[in-house]
Amino acid sequence: MSGNFWKSSHYQQWLLDPQEIMLHRIKDLQAFNLKEDEYYKLMIFFANFIQALGENLRLRQQVIATATVYLRRFYSKYSLKCIDPFLLAPTCLFLATKVEEFGLPSQHRFATVTANLVKTKYSHLFPQEYPYKIGHIWECEFYLLEVMDCCLILYHPYRPLVQFVNDLSPDDQSLLQQAWRVCNDSLRTDLCLMYPPSLIALGCLHIACVHLKKDAKHWFSELNVDLEKLFEVVRHIMFLYDIWKSFDEKDKIKEIIGKIGKPRLSNASGEQPPQTLQMAQRPHVISQQQQNQPQQDIRAQH
Repeated sequence: MSGNFWKSSHYQQWLLDPQEIMLHRIKDLQAFNLKEDEYYKLMIFFANFIQALGENLRLRQQVIATATVYLRRFYSKYSLKCIDPFLLAPTCLFLATKVEEFGLPSQHRFATVTANLVKTKYSHLFPQEYPYKIGHIWECEFYLLEVMDCCLILYHPYRPLVQFVNDLSPDDQSLLQQAWRVCNDSLRTDLCLMYPPSLIALGCLHIACVHLKKDAKHWFSELNVDLEKLFEVVRHIMFLYDIWKSFDEKDKIKEIIGKIGKPRLSNASGEQPPQTLQMAQRPHVISQQQQNQPQQDIRAQH
């Protein structure tokens, strides 16, 4: 692991231009007849799904954050058609437990907890049994590793946030807790794909200061930071909160997911070949012919 963010693969390969992200995303918007805010809500939903699964497994927040960024990275490069998000989301969490060195007591229990969560909390989306077994997750993990070019080490905003709070207002636990919650919420935006974690941490701290009516103008004015980019981070998070206010997850998400199709499995035994992991509209998980590039180009694009 690189101790310097600016020399890491996170910075060198995975801070993307917003136009590049939108270029890939617009294909899904057109293919599924989705509005931009519907896509946004879909990503919020699957971030919430990862959060709920992580809490059921009693994982650390950093593991959950890493998994959420993995999901964002995958869909920043590939379509929702490639892998069912209901499979990719637990796969991202499964991989994150390894990367963050959080050992699971049982891999098969991981699949069982996932199925139970879907049955109890998301039964309105899966009237039948959750179709994916641990074998599907193992297989999907290889595709995820390939797409990310094995760039697995992430830098999150939490550590710089603690440093900033200690500098601004030492021992102010209410400020730290509020900013920490905003950091968790920021995972439901594209910020992790566009900005360094230190800048995201500052944006979260700014929002927390405003919420708690804490005057920190002088402290922020002395920072050696691009204020335009800082306020762009703040705008992204505030836009998230605006979307969230009107997002009735249980009421709206079924309609949105209905637009992107259902996964097609030949049976529920866990013995299916790779092509059965696809969305209904695709004949393969990630078809090289459909992506119009040979296997080696998947790595080259990063």
